[in-house]
Amino acid sequence: RVVFEALKRGDIDAYVEYTGTLTQELLPGVAPAAIGSALNGLGLSMSAPLGFNNTYAIGMQPEVAARRGIRTISDLGEHPDLAFGFANEFMSRGDGWPALRARYRLPHENVRGLDHDLAYRALASGQIAATDLYSTDAEIRQYGLRVLEDDLRHFPDYSAVVLYRTSLEQTLPAAVEAWRSLAGRIDESAMIAMNARAKVDRVAEAEVAAGYLEQTFGERDEVETSTRTARIWARAKEHLLLVLLSLSAAVLMGIPLGILAAKRRRAGQAILALTGVVQTVPSLALLVFMIPLVGIGTWPAIAALFLYSLLPIVRNTYQGITGIAADLRDSADALGLPPRTNLWRIELPLASPAILAGVKTAAVINVGTATLGALVGAGGFGQPILTGIRLADTSLILEGAVPAALLALAAQGALDLAERVIVPKGLRLTRGR
Repeated sequence: RVVFEALKRGDIDAYVEYTGTLTQELLPGVAPAAIGSALNGLGLSMSAPLGFNNTYAIGMQPEVAARRGIRTISDLGEHPDLAFGFANEFMSRGDGWPALRARYRLPHENVRGLDHDLAYRALASGQIAATDLYSTDAEIRQYGLRVLEDDLRHFPDYSAVVLYRTSLEQTLPAAVEAWRSLAGRIDESAMIAMNARAKVDRVAEAEVAAGYLEQTFGERDEVETSTRTARIWARAKEHLLLVLLSLSAAVLMGIPLGILAAKRRRAGQAILALTGVVQTVPSLALLVFMIPLVGIGTWPAIAALFLYSLLPIVRNTYQGITGIAADLRDSADALGLPPRTNLWRIELPLASPAILAGVKTAAVINVGTATLGALVGAGGFGQPILTGIRLADTSLILEGAVPAALLALAAQGALDLAERVIVPKGLRLTRGR
């Protein structure tokens, strides 16, 4: 739904979708024959089916299915002790687990949601007995799974189509014509073979696609390949952009809010409570909340990271100012300094160690949480991590995780150096620095 909404807003121009998702989730209640007209009303168009049906199925390890005598989904009802693990999306889809359970009257209680790719590994290790499959998944053949017969025909057709903004027919007619030329050209066996090359043989996805186009249309496009160093550097720039912009905004707003909270106690309680509530919102949910406001890409990630960074900065600024010793406050009052001068010359310097500690905390949180920005198209080190999880490629996961950890350490070190410049020398000596 996130990508579909992005297409409607114009954040993206096209993507591949499935007819089953359109009728079950995105355009509920719309008959398959009426999908085209429903999309036209939204300023969108749909290509003819590409040729393969990537419908849902339920799979098991063949030895478990044979031992239990399970051949169809209906047979599962006779084995209520089996543990199921389904993709998180499948747990709430219109044709997912709730509807499947009702249609087949399945009594199972031990059912959990997890990542689709991790479910295959859980199935292979025996931690679960059945999971949902996409019918063109390469893992079906890789793990030798038994696909249970959908004897009540619960799952609808999931033909792949290209959804695009109708305006592209005038602005980019060549692209639309290229998508139309793919109609009926990618059958299920071809899709399974391409998935296997990407996920099992670890061939780059762009190379897989280029090979298929050459085989099918006789056209060969050059595929740009990059070294690991180049990829890390590109992701580092994206990650740094997210962190620096969000952290800078949080510092510019968080310190004044912390000062206001310290000076106005009633307002301070509301400020601290509000920033605390934001911190309790799951980071992924906060990212999704930002999408309707600022679209997909860099800005929702920056907005979410900014909100997450506020609490440690606001709280530490508040505590740094309110924690100034009474005798020091009395000495400052005895000098008769104006309130503004007292704040800049006395209170903020004395509170600077606490404020910088809050900034350090926010920076480390920021670097780690920014990896989730890849889920909304913001890039960064989360991109190789997510791709590595999907492809079960540890080297790709490390390609994102290790630099992210090093960046967090670098941020901590840079702020330690900044502390030597910002914090008054007397306070550093008191603290043993």
